[in-house]
Amino acid sequence: MKNVPKAFDDEFKTPEEGCNLLVSLLGDFDDADRKAIKKAYDFAFEAHKNQTRLSGEPYIMHPLAVAVIIASLGMDSASIIAAMLHDTVEDTGVTIEDIKENFGETAAELVDGLTKIKNVPTKTDEASDDPVWLDPTRVKQQQQAENIRKMLLAMNKDIRVIIVKLADRLHNMRTLMYKEESRRREIALETIEIYAPIAHRLGIRPIKDELEDLSISYLDPVAYKEISESLENQSKTRMEFLEDIQDRIRIRAQELVPDAQVSGRIKSAHGIYRKMYMQNKNFDQIYDIYAVRIIVNTVIDCYNCLGIIHDMFKPIPGRFKDYISNPKANMYQSLHTTVLGREGIPFEVQIRTWEMHRTAEFGIAAHWKYKLNVDTGKSDIDERRLSWVQQLLENQKDSEDIEDIVSTIKSDLVTEEVYVFTPKGEVFPLPMGSTVIDFAYAIHSAVGNKMIGAKVDGRIVPIDYKVSTGEIIEIITSSQQGKGPSRDWLNIVKTSQAKSKIRQWFKREKRDENIETGKAEVEREFRRSFIRLTEEEFTPFIEKIAARQHCKSVEDFYAAIGYGGISLVKLMPRIKEDYLKLTKLNEPPVIKTVPKKKTKSNEGVIVEGIDNCLIKFSRCCNPLPGDEIIGFITRGHGVSIHTRNCTNVPKDIGEAQEPERWVAAYWDKNIKEEFKCTLQITGLNRIGLLADISGMLANMHLGINELSTRPAKDGRVAIFVTVSLNGIEHLNTIVKKLEGIDGVLDIERTGI
Repeated sequence: MKNVPKAFDDEFKTPEEGCNLLVSLLGDFDDADRKAIKKAYDFAFEAHKNQTRLSGEPYIMHPLAVAVIIASLGMDSASIIAAMLHDTVEDTGVTIEDIKENFGETAAELVDGLTKIKNVPTKTDEASDDPVWLDPTRVKQQQQAENIRKMLLAMNKDIRVIIVKLADRLHNMRTLMYKEESRRREIALETIEIYAPIAHRLGIRPIKDELEDLSISYLDPVAYKEISESLENQSKTRMEFLEDIQDRIRIRAQELVPDAQVSGRIKSAHGIYRKMYMQNKNFDQIYDIYAVRIIVNTVIDCYNCLGIIHDMFKPIPGRFKDYISNPKANMYQSLHTTVLGREGIPFEVQIRTWEMHRTAEFGIAAHWKYKLNVDTGKSDIDERRLSWVQQLLENQKDSEDIEDIVSTIKSDLVTEEVYVFTPKGEVFPLPMGSTVIDFAYAIHSAVGNKMIGAKVDGRIVPIDYKVSTGEIIEIITSSQQGKGPSRDWLNIVKTSQAKSKIRQWFKREKRDENIETGKAEVEREFRRSFIRLTEEEFTPFIEKIAARQHCKSVEDFYAAIGYGGISLVKLMPRIKEDYLKLTKLNEPPVIKTVPKKKTKSNEGVIVEGIDNCLIKFSRCCNPLPGDEIIGFITRGHGVSIHTRNCTNVPKDIGEAQEPERWVAAYWDKNIKEEFKCTLQITGLNRIGLLADISGMLANMHLGINELSTRPAKDGRVAIFVTVSLNGIEHLNTIVKKLEGIDGVLDIERTGI
């Protein structure tokens, strides 16, 4: 291979073997760098000499392994030194000043950045002594949000910090079997949600693939074993097939591109897992498990080889992708085509230049030494490769909600992309599921703010139209002064960039309106939650909430709710707890005419103030455990239970015609009963859809109580199925599984 860094999966069992392997990777370094790296090893060895890992091996094996990975990626000496020393400040008596004195400022800054990422304190406020605030889930979210922010800031300052961090996480994943099972799953989930996507965005394929495969092996060991066994069972036959294909391509390519190198590759276990379990495919339906890779010298040679492949084999329609003309966000470039061999077996062919191959395999890391700036000591990496880091930081700065920050950053990192065009031919990559509004804001915030409509391939489309690869999008704007986005757009757009720019517009242009909107939402949620406060109580109560959200005033708090920076719905559980403490009651106050009592019914519902009552679940909304519920005293038929957001329940009970008949109700903690729930599934009217749905439900061991269908518009079908389940979480699991069935377009819970 030409100028491609050595693979980094070599194992070593002793520090001596590790040192020999590291030395073998330093062929391009001068004597001064070699000496500095050897000095770093001796320094780390001395600092960690009395420490061992959970496996029982000397601790020095970990930093040495991280340094080997970094050297294998082709990184510079400062990165290798930082990898060797990355745990010394946190786990030993070494200080940053010690590292700066012995190894220079650059290495010290890298180690400092790595140490700050690892040491993430739990964020507290003036209410930190409140046991409600010490909810483990919320604390974990707070820590994760802070950790992600620190990583992004470190990446923005010096990308080498996160590359070393990725190598650190990779070696920790390789030795994760020594952790407790619960901790293994927690680390694996964090790895696949955050670290693997970052490796993908940086283009470091080997780290991404191995992190994903190791994560799946701990998160879903049964599926991982099934995939591994399937690969092993077919490996001999398929590899013989691949070798034959490679020989035929090599002979044919020699005529036109004599320097072409032809090789084979096998798709990662996680890549197969995604298609099998997330796209509901079986192993034989995945075309690109095995692929042929052709590496050539020039871009012209790439397209010449593509012509040869399409002449030799039959291309499968819709399976050609030109990432040379339209690179991915991580600057990946290659031609992909899936073809059918004479044996009837489909396989993928990837064609790229050596430069593209370096980028595809090791991303930013592979180019580091080749683009080192002698004046700054840092790599002159194309800013486009790192612009997404700054964009992520920019997008989440207007959001005050922890869960929103974490989920937004995760979705931005992990999503697949579509490629769409402006009428002038400029290409824009967008996350899959993006709308024409997202496209408008991707062009410029001014275009998005003035948008009044859009055309796709020359025809007018709805404002929530989801774009697809290859479409030409034209944004229709208004010249009217003061025209701006709609608040509803926040629920339509996919990208955090669009959400951030919409919030910024409302924050800047509509402060008074935001305050009114936020205040109205607070009042509405308080009424819905039966929170009744006097004027004297309300002001300090709301001021405390605003301060906890780091708002300087109550008006700022209202405004943040109004423009979407704070999600009041997510704050309500904590607010309710604050209210209970204030009023010193065990349950929220409700309008009632009888003494307060709690009694458990046979149906698992507790109705406040009524003993031994008959319970009836309303057919209009079919409440499930997990829903917020309320009771209505019927005449002669006990209490009818509704969901709180049912259309038959007044938003303001105090303004209802007979408010005394509405009573508080809630689910018992230990519910063993099953509940019926009806789902309306809208899908393409294809043969086998009903069988796939009923088969999926049978595999989940669900009893089907009722099943019916009726035709819908545009060649679609509506399927109504009533199943027995035990609550909202169970329902969400069922819906997620059904959404993966080919042809299913939409699923709604109905009150039928």
